[in-house]
Amino acid sequence: MNYYNEHIETASADKMRALQSERLKTAVGRCYNNVPLYKKKLDEAGVKPADIKTIDDIIKLPFTTKQDLRDSYPFDMFAVPMGDIVRIHASSGTTGKQTVVGYTKNDIDVWSEGAARSLIAYGAAKTDVFHVSYGYGLFTGGLGLHYGSETIGAATVPVSAGNTERQVEIMRDFGSDVLCCTPSYAMFIGETLKKMNIDPKSLKLRIGIFGAEPWTENMRLEIEKALAIDAYDIYGLSEVAGPGVSFECKEKNGLHVNEDFFYPEIVDKDTLEPVPDGEYGELVFTCIGKEAMPLLRYRTRDVSALTREKCPCGRTLVKMLRPKGRTDDMLIIRGVNVFPSQIEHVILSFGMEPNYQIVVDRENNLDTMTVKIEMSEKFFSDEIKQLEAAQKKISEGLMSALSVSAKVRLVEPDSIPRSMGKAVRVVDSRRI
Repeated sequence: MNYYNEHIETASADKMRALQSERLKTAVGRCYNNVPLYKKKLDEAGVKPADIKTIDDIIKLPFTTKQDLRDSYPFDMFAVPMGDIVRIHASSGTTGKQTVVGYTKNDIDVWSEGAARSLIAYGAAKTDVFHVSYGYGLFTGGLGLHYGSETIGAATVPVSAGNTERQVEIMRDFGSDVLCCTPSYAMFIGETLKKMNIDPKSLKLRIGIFGAEPWTENMRLEIEKALAIDAYDIYGLSEVAGPGVSFECKEKNGLHVNEDFFYPEIVDKDTLEPVPDGEYGELVFTCIGKEAMPLLRYRTRDVSALTREKCPCGRTLVKMLRPKGRTDDMLIIRGVNVFPSQIEHVILSFGMEPNYQIVVDRENNLDTMTVKIEMSEKFFSDEIKQLEAAQKKISEGLMSALSVSAKVRLVEPDSIPRSMGKAVRVVDSRRI
């Protein structure tokens, strides 16, 4: 099968709405009849499945939150019998009960097709070798890209994360064409290549597929330089589906949403009212293509915007702009909203390495923010006066971009801990 699904990916607005409307009605009926929490929520909202006639009626439905999933731990959100469940994934549960997600065989096929569409959009092919360095296990990243690459018929190397020098050797020996991992780990692989004196151009790698954490356009340029590849964004979340919910195309200008499976909305995070296209707000998804756990209006906490402008690639699927952070990751420093991605953008614009950590504290009842940035080798040999000047310049850049002061500390190379998965960018000591 050709996983450029032209029938869906270039569908007219009317055709897509008709499909979404039918699937929404099915999903609401399934939730109402099989999930006690949804029956209660819908009854409290005064909504019956018969009230949902078109996709426009989605605004009548109540929202679902991560707390709802925790309260339903482990399997009370499942809308099918356990005999129909073929896979169970779960979040890390670092801030409470982990969220558990079940999949039927059809759900796995839906997820695999979404991932496969993504890979084709990046220019990947059946003849490629995929090096999957996302974590496997309960985390959805590894298996999501694994199933996607196998779906298009490509050779898949399930390396997972860690032992980076060995990963480099495998990429070189196996002739890997496509790298799948978090953007921060991609940069670490780039550093490792440098330490091993390996020219990235000597590898066959040509495509990188990165997600699971916010990253900036400047970070993309750094990765592309460090690995000599084209770097693309992919989006997913464990509660909805892993990677493949949305994907960039060759234009690298927003992520096409597989909206025949996952219907997106953007709402104001405070009022929860829908906002116009192009305006940033909280991203919300309804799983209109899933059987086991068809979430209704799930609040992702990701900050994004939607655009329906025509894409030169020919796809008519709505685009979501690259998430610039999460509403629950947003820092409030002396009353100012600050996203780590904004800080990263400034750091990289000054030519610094993308290895940094933001430390927030409170002194004399006043919020303080210190940004630690690793020096590159070229900075490390500079005189103290030059380093102080560089710190001052970056600090002024942060003040200009954020409207809040931040102390900048240039630290020794390799002194900030590396992560094989999502990088720990923020240490907020105010909560301790």
